[in-house]
Amino acid sequence: MNKGELARQYFLSGKGCTQAVAMAFCREMGLDEALVERQTIGFGAGMGRLREVCGTVSGMTYVLSNLYGNEGKAAVYAMVQEVAGKFREQNGSIVCRELLGLGKGASSPPTPDARTPEYYRKRPCPELCRMAADILEEFISNKESENKNK
Repeated sequence: MNKGELARQYFLSGKGCTQAVAMAFCREMGLDEALVERQTIGFGAGMGRLREVCGTVSGMTYVLSNLYGNEGKAAVYAMVQEVAGKFREQNGSIVCRELLGLGKGASSPPTPDARTPEYYRKRPCPELCRMAADILEEFISNKESENKNK
């Protein structure tokens, strides 16, 4: 199973968007699933349901920071901008409320929505998790190829 489908499955099993993307890369990061699940819990729904930066983008950022943080801040920022840019190209935004079609002042209480069949029918989140993990998997693969060719 590729990383995109794995992230999608994590989301469909009840994980948040950030958790789903980050947990798909536990092996690459050398981190335990329970640790990653706990460390990323607050980033979902656009940062604690604030509906700001999409949790899938936060998940990509978390993974890149873990894998390449030793390369320095500027290098990681450039990587984040690259993958976030690809996500934006494919989806038109990296902002949760925009991706969900919510109004700018939409209220979002801290209680997560129940994961019902209706929830999954109306939300693009499983697909966004898949897309983000696919973008990240391709980025990591390309970076590893570049490093081997040096």
